[in-house]
Amino acid sequence: MSRSPSSSRRSRVVVIGGGPGGYEAALVAAALDADVTVVDSDGLGGAAVLTDVVPSKTLIATAEVMTEVDESVELGVRFSASAGDPLTAVRVDLGVVNRRVKALALAQSADVRRRLEAEGVRVVEGRGRLERPNRVAVTDGTGVEHRFEAEAVLVAVGASPRQLPAAPPDGERVLTWKQLYDLDRLPDRLVVVGSGVTGAEFASAYDALGADVVLVSSRDLVLPGEDPDAAEVLETVFRRRGLEVMHRSRAERVTLCGDGVVVQLADGRTVEGSHCLMAVGAVPNTEGLGLAAAGVELTASGHVRVDRVSRTTAPGVYAAGDCTGVLALASVAAMQGRVAMRHALGDAVAPLDLRTVASTVFTSPEIATVGWTQAEIDAGEVRARVVKLPLATNARAKMHGVRDGFVKLFCGARSEEVLGGVVVAPRASELIFPVTLAVAHRLTVDDVARAFTVYPSLSGSVAEAARRLHLGGPATS
Repeated sequence: MSRSPSSSRRSRVVVIGGGPGGYEAALVAAALDADVTVVDSDGLGGAAVLTDVVPSKTLIATAEVMTEVDESVELGVRFSASAGDPLTAVRVDLGVVNRRVKALALAQSADVRRRLEAEGVRVVEGRGRLERPNRVAVTDGTGVEHRFEAEAVLVAVGASPRQLPAAPPDGERVLTWKQLYDLDRLPDRLVVVGSGVTGAEFASAYDALGADVVLVSSRDLVLPGEDPDAAEVLETVFRRRGLEVMHRSRAERVTLCGDGVVVQLADGRTVEGSHCLMAVGAVPNTEGLGLAAAGVELTASGHVRVDRVSRTTAPGVYAAGDCTGVLALASVAAMQGRVAMRHALGDAVAPLDLRTVASTVFTSPEIATVGWTQAEIDAGEVRARVVKLPLATNARAKMHGVRDGFVKLFCGARSEEVLGGVVVAPRASELIFPVTLAVAHRLTVDDVARAFTVYPSLSGSVAEAARRLHLGGPATS
């Protein structure tokens, strides 16, 4: 069957995928008076809401409470029932935590549906594929096929956890990050394979929740894609808390053994645990969508190739989110979707600028970054001056017993424009915002230095770093 718009004057838009890239695009298209259909097979909100961002950060919220409890003894808090040891006085009921995680994810998904329907967006449950650039075929849950003609199509199908053939997940002992929320009790010993963002976040969280954690890293330092100073701080914290990090250790195989698992390393060593989390990246969900036949070019990794306004190589076909491989962040997916629809429907649009994207690793402490990086500066890609202030000298940090972390700012060697920054601190995801504003609006360090901050506050270190740069911080070429 074919669907026609209610008015021939309205543009028709079909969005394949209901994650942040898809539903944000649909809302923009509806606001621009298009006839919009969202085709979704896995639940509105996508992985970001149902199995990734919302669930993991909800779990991490509980882990943050446990970290605060653990460190509260230094602030004078006493637990009489445990003779001063908070970790024996306070326990986590993982079954309760995970039920809350799933409930919040479903509630957020329901909110997305209500918003789409309130804006007049048609939601079709089923699997969509391109028959040609301006036609989408959808097979619903009963096997009935529908066809939708459209002037613009957005592909926003996300990505899934990468699986190694020698370490197939069974959902009970060997797990992907989507399966962790089915656990009803803490693992006795959790082996996390992969030290990227996902691996580091879950290792940090489960350590705080009370599990014995081993992080298997193939690199010299955890978080190889992040600021090296920040990664060193995190490793220092990991060691102090008893979390074991195995560097230069590549996992080759995971096998079940009794009530546990054995991780075989490439050098012949083995690591035993009760559970294993495989956090070895993600693969785009682009197979079976008819993309190549419709003229949509894919990269060697299977990602959809897009330009800065989210266009693919097929006329009228756009793509957004993790399936594009641009930057695996929900905020970037949403922006790609919004930019795509504004461009497709003739609205004013600015191309995506990744230099203004702030990102956070939700470990404890958090690591937040924006703009140019230390590695790019060290490589001579931009001339900049750098100042790094340890949080240990910040009055508010001292009051809260915060001893790990720093604020680092980069500015142009001559222009003094703020080029980027790194914040390692509790709630760094919030503290990075003034740096993001400075980068996005090309503020100088003097602009930032002259702004008032509250005393005492952690954000005061951002202004102090700007003042030191204004007075002549060290130069790096």
